[in-house]
Amino acid sequence: MATTRMILQVLETYQKSRITFAQTVAEFSNNATNVEVLHNAGCMQLLRPLLLDSVPNIQQAAALALSRLAGYSEELSEAIVHENILIQLVYSLREQNRYNKRAAASVLRAIAKHSAPLAQACVDAGAVQPLVLCLEEFDPAVKEVGAWAIGHIARHTPELAQTVVDAGVVPLLVLCVQEPELSLRRCAAATLSDIAKHTPELAQGVVDAGTVPFIAPLIIHTDAKLKREVCAVLFQIAKHTTDLAEVVVAADVFPRIFTLLKDTDPMVRRNAASVAREVCKHSPELAQLIVATGGVAALVDNVSEVQGNERLPGIMALGYIAAFTEALALTVIASNGLPPLLDALKNEIEDHIKSATAWTLGQIGRHTPNHAKAVAETGVLPQLVLLFISKVSSEDLQTKCKKAFKSIVDRLTYFPALDSLFQQLQGEPGSELREYIDTLNKAYPIEIVHYYSPGYSEILLQKLTGAKATKENPVGKQTPPGKQPTPPPVLKSPAPPKSPPAKSPKAKP
Repeated sequence: MATTRMILQVLETYQKSRITFAQTVAEFSNNATNVEVLHNAGCMQLLRPLLLDSVPNIQQAAALALSRLAGYSEELSEAIVHENILIQLVYSLREQNRYNKRAAASVLRAIAKHSAPLAQACVDAGAVQPLVLCLEEFDPAVKEVGAWAIGHIARHTPELAQTVVDAGVVPLLVLCVQEPELSLRRCAAATLSDIAKHTPELAQGVVDAGTVPFIAPLIIHTDAKLKREVCAVLFQIAKHTTDLAEVVVAADVFPRIFTLLKDTDPMVRRNAASVAREVCKHSPELAQLIVATGGVAALVDNVSEVQGNERLPGIMALGYIAAFTEALALTVIASNGLPPLLDALKNEIEDHIKSATAWTLGQIGRHTPNHAKAVAETGVLPQLVLLFISKVSSEDLQTKCKKAFKSIVDRLTYFPALDSLFQQLQGEPGSELREYIDTLNKAYPIEIVHYYSPGYSEILLQKLTGAKATKENPVGKQTPPGKQPTPPPVLKSPAPPKSPPAKSPKAKP
């Protein structure tokens, strides 16, 4: 009897030691400073056999430790793969114990998120089908982590996304979106977005599963995170083709989605603007639908109220709308869309935002002289030139500014707008702009340069008046012999004349 008790005590002590070890490593893994020490000490090799331990609590603690380690870096995830731990994780996914499934799926999710090769390693280990089966579990927590892991696999490449689609995941995700648990609905919607974003074919597969009618009503849900993911699914579907965009429109998304442009959550606002952008870019009819449902005013308010990358979708949406027809561009102008665009061109920090803004302004101003005048009168032309000649502007920004400037000026017949441009571009001595101005001045006779100089008419009038006074009063003050009247100032930045100017009258001696 004593011997039996001693044996059982040894086994009990061993079991307690195993679970203590796994739980302690999991706890240490919560601190980033401990991760490298744990890895160098070989804890992964020690955790590996515990994944198949006969005690479920030990399996779960070991999996939790591995998931935390894998989540820290791609290097640690690669180490888990090299230790051949994936096979054991897949085996745990096939067990009946839901806690083991959830723990194993968490490790796979942490590994797959880092890169396409690591996600492919999970696929090669046979993880996709067991993860899909997790979506059929009764436990919402198992469904959630399964959807999360599948999303991390699908997000990297079209091929990986096609792999999970072929495994039959999309209909199950649509069912998960309809579950009452918010966290599960978010994960399912995010995974659908990760699948649909790659190609029109994958997006069509998501649509064919009946996704849009179920998720579209959720744009007015009270949960901000769910609204983010739902809007993401809609714009990832709509971006590919006109037909897919029309599917989104048919779900009565507009004008309800425009209320989200004033949501308190920045990502909700940005994703909602992205839906409008991806729909209106395809055709004049879809752009007109955005206009008819009050979208232009809502987008203009959005661009006026937000800053940075959040501004980008709204700016581009206005550009797509304005690009199609004169009437649509006029709607943007009439909705007071030019001032916030000029503000973005002047005050945004990122070049890609300025590039998009320059492109949008070019699309608005390129239609007719009236459109060009409306854009030019905001003072946008000098800003386009300054960004074009700036040495810190990116090549794309310079290209966009040049094209926008040309598009506007080609239609511009309101010459005072150009006079204002030249008066503002003075050019400091020795600057690159000053060199351009001097080179341009030298291409024309000095009389033409004077003729087009600001204030030349007043100078000429003064000369004529002075000459007339001299003729009527010969004893008056005369110009000293050999000294010529002071010529008018040279134009700082003249424009080539459209036609030869009238000959300037000369003052009488």
